[in-house]
Amino acid sequence: MASRATLFLLAVLVLATAVGGYYGERRRWEPEPEEEEERQPEFLLPKAKVVVRTDAGVMKVVKGVSGRFVKNPLHFGFITMEPSSFFIPQYLDSSLILFIRRGEARVGHIHKDDLVETSLKIGDIYRIEAGSTFYLINTAEGQRLHVICGIAKPEAIGWQPFQSFYIAGGRDPVSVLSGFDPMTLSTAFNVSEAELMGMVGRQQRGPIVYLSDSHPSNIWSKFLKMDNHRKMASLKGMASMNEEIDFEDDEEQSVWSISKLLLSFLGGRGDRRTGAKKGDAYNLYDRTPSFRNNYGWSIAVYDSDYKTLRHDDISVYLVNLTAGSMMAPHINRKAHEYGVVIGGSGRVQIVYPNGTLAMDEEVAEGDVFWIPRFFPFCHIASRTGPFEFFGFSTSARNNRPQFLAGSGSLLHALRGPELAAAFGVSEERLNEIIDAQRESTILPSATVAPPDRHE
Repeated sequence: MASRATLFLLAVLVLATAVGGYYGERRRWEPEPEEEEERQPEFLLPKAKVVVRTDAGVMKVVKGVSGRFVKNPLHFGFITMEPSSFFIPQYLDSSLILFIRRGEARVGHIHKDDLVETSLKIGDIYRIEAGSTFYLINTAEGQRLHVICGIAKPEAIGWQPFQSFYIAGGRDPVSVLSGFDPMTLSTAFNVSEAELMGMVGRQQRGPIVYLSDSHPSNIWSKFLKMDNHRKMASLKGMASMNEEIDFEDDEEQSVWSISKLLLSFLGGRGDRRTGAKKGDAYNLYDRTPSFRNNYGWSIAVYDSDYKTLRHDDISVYLVNLTAGSMMAPHINRKAHEYGVVIGGSGRVQIVYPNGTLAMDEEVAEGDVFWIPRFFPFCHIASRTGPFEFFGFSTSARNNRPQFLAGSGSLLHALRGPELAAAFGVSEERLNEIIDAQRESTILPSATVAPPDRHE
């Protein structure tokens, strides 16, 4: 009898576990009212965390979501660099898509054994491939550089959004060269151990350093200011440690050694190509908006516009809504969407598949949000000013969003007795409702628009 009771209890437990698992999976994207007030909104990403901080600049990162519905999450990076500063050479395990928000920059990176240098201005987007060594320089005189980065890992490895591998460095940051046995490096580069150790243990100012001669890290300034003959000879590896070359001081000798070591390590020829095809940027503000009316505009850049985006299967967008206007409710059929507010404030509303409200949050400059593929959503600008946001979609092809309201909505394509019956209204009433809004995509001032959060 006891045995039968035990078996009965075991069966009940198994059934309860199965049912719980089913409903747990079913409710994965549904709200949990009892926890709603205590937790971070599901589709509003946490505040940025500092990953690099020096006197010359800061880099912060917002980690994207991962899990069953997102295999390879997309992360956001925010780089701020002081005037005349330099992000030293490194490579990442992730691709970077740079967007110059404010300032001017020069980026150099290795592409097919060549050093490609490109000047960047406000509105430029530029891709750096995972594993490609690069550096970044703030070239605007007296102005801080602000860069927003999309960080895309080709494979979801590890818990960190990305991993830096510093080619140059010393004690801070530590160069990857420092991990090798001194004799191994000495043999590999055919120089003495003393020369190598004197170089890889010297830098201690962090990954972002000043270039001006008034700062201790002016070794990089000297490298960038070398005349073309010395710079090109150095980058091409034409000089050898045994050549008889006169240097003005020990620091110029160190600069020469650093550039030789980098190019030897990278195995590159070091040809400098400014404005080369592979170094072209794409400027968002130089192109005609994809959509524009009296209530705002939007720009979407796909791989058909900027071919390099296809390597990470990512597209870029920028939206500006006038005060109180609304990006009509719509769905993305092909991609998840990530966005960051770069100006003004507003609201983001997202709906669950079961027709309940998933999120209705006020957002302001610096807030990062994401919208899963297929989930209906809309953006609403504050009544006190424009609302601007920039972001990425996880498909390089035209996403062709489907709008649920407005003159271009899918309801217009579906109109007829069948749709009227589905809503339980007459066909005449249905037509009155869906024809009431004459604008499409970006709609006029809405009564649901939030006031400014400081009101």
